[in-house]
Amino acid sequence: MPLSFAPDGSARWSLRKIVVIGPGIVGTPMAALLAHARITEGTRAPAQVVVVQRASLTSGWKVEAINAGRSPIGGVEPELDAIIRDTVKAGLLSATHDYGTLRDADVVLVCVQTDKKGWGPDYGPLLDALHATARELARREPGQLPLVIIESTLAPSSMSTIVRDLFAEHGLHDGVDVLLANSPNRVMPGRLVQRVAESDKLVAGTDPRTTALVARLYRHVVRGGTLHQCSSLTAEIVKTLENAYRDVRIAFAAELVRWCDERDIDFFSLRDAVNARMEQADAASWDGGAVPSGALLVPMIGVGGHCLPKDGVLLWWRRREAGHDPRSSLILQARRINDAAPQVAIDMMERQVGPLRGRHVALLGVAYRFDSEDTRNSPTLALARRLEARGAIVTMHDPHVHERDQNLVRSGMAESFTRKLASAVAEAEVLVFCSAHASYRDSLADILADAPSAEAVFDGANVFRREDAESLGVSYAGIGRGRTEPGQDLISFALDAFRAMERGLANELLATVRFLNEHYTADEYNRATLEEVRLLAGTCVTGCAIAEPGPVYQIAGYDGWVPSLVRIAVRAGRRRRFSDRIGGVPQLLGRWLREDSAETAAG
Repeated sequence: MPLSFAPDGSARWSLRKIVVIGPGIVGTPMAALLAHARITEGTRAPAQVVVVQRASLTSGWKVEAINAGRSPIGGVEPELDAIIRDTVKAGLLSATHDYGTLRDADVVLVCVQTDKKGWGPDYGPLLDALHATARELARREPGQLPLVIIESTLAPSSMSTIVRDLFAEHGLHDGVDVLLANSPNRVMPGRLVQRVAESDKLVAGTDPRTTALVARLYRHVVRGGTLHQCSSLTAEIVKTLENAYRDVRIAFAAELVRWCDERDIDFFSLRDAVNARMEQADAASWDGGAVPSGALLVPMIGVGGHCLPKDGVLLWWRRREAGHDPRSSLILQARRINDAAPQVAIDMMERQVGPLRGRHVALLGVAYRFDSEDTRNSPTLALARRLEARGAIVTMHDPHVHERDQNLVRSGMAESFTRKLASAVAEAEVLVFCSAHASYRDSLADILADAPSAEAVFDGANVFRREDAESLGVSYAGIGRGRTEPGQDLISFALDAFRAMERGLANELLATVRFLNEHYTADEYNRATLEEVRLLAGTCVTGCAIAEPGPVYQIAGYDGWVPSLVRIAVRAGRRRRFSDRIGGVPQLLGRWLREDSAETAAG
């Protein structure tokens, strides 16, 4: 029997075949590393890993690429190409369009993109993959108990409702006919292998037996990180929270940088001072190739990628569905702030060079992240459309993005794109750097040599310094690159504002955990606690330190200005009443409430 449980919950497992659905930035490194691990659980022969990709016009080619020993992921991905080549050659990794290969799978990893649609999750591709999985597993041989792990990001409560119900429709009941688990990924383009192998990872199920089994499997590939076992609901909350809070921190930095840019103040100097006081310094202020991890992050021309633009909406989905007021949410306000970033960048360009109508503008970097090919929700595409609407003549370049990239095509901007840098800048009067690709960072002089009409550089990705451009005879402006050093009063204000914002976020999280526990948990194991959510979020490699909840007091404005996120945190904090029974929050809450009430009464 491939899998059976003893009365004490321990498992006997014969693991012969692992199927990975979706060879994207999650499925590809997971499949490659599982094959590379040569897993022998209950067998002498290593488990075979098979990747399934539907025969679509845009992605069907990935099957042929994998079977030829080539990675389907572009950009700079250390180790990935070599691992795929070696495991395919060894006969341990293969790919197919045929979902029928699932019928004898012992483990299935679902790595299909999820998205948002309005105020709820858009699970179209995921549901298609899950229905196909369930149909094939329902035809399995008697006695098999397959483990299905969803690596895709899920809105909280999805496992206990949508996923369980879908498999039940096919006669597969969780814990009886199939074991359903989730283990949300923490990958990052450009560091896929490193992130899987070395980062802490959440492994979760709706019962502890399943959770332990996922941990047993993933110990073979997560060698440098810790596997944190938790309930499915907890994993769903933590995953969406990590990205939602990063989005909030970027939005907070965006509000600060816009205020600084209007007054020619060096935001990066302000950022470094605040992060130093919070003991969260990083190299991202002066190194465009560093991943920001401090308290204050690095705002650019927008927030791209698959996760950050949607996960806050997913975290809020059930509360919004229940009629809770979204105007009290820092998470949802952050989306509005970050969505405005491309237009703010255009306004800065026009302050630099005048009206852009009829001007030739080259946008360099279409991928949302440096040294990546990932164009999902790319701010560059949004910027390009706005510039064209403004009457500018736009060209775009990226060394990693394919001319037939599906997001590029969907944007309607494919005709403006070229992979030939000299062609992109040949007539450009304004060069806009949108991604800090390594091929740009050390090549400004060469790029300008191919751009004889260029008169200005606008730095939207923290690529250069003012002297880099001005020494070459062009004007320079960049997001956050003011010329005046911030004073100590401004540094103290920014620090106080950040602390008010992070306390407000903690209050919002507490209310969300309380709501989800009340409506979507059936037993103690599946109940989320604020303490555990905060602890697990803190294991995210890019930093997700959630403050303790409590009252948010009004801070004195700086020259009459207070960030909108702080104003929301203060208003929401006044209305909120805390429960000392939710999430293990200590009895300090009672004291906070008394202090809050006393301050309110005093005006």
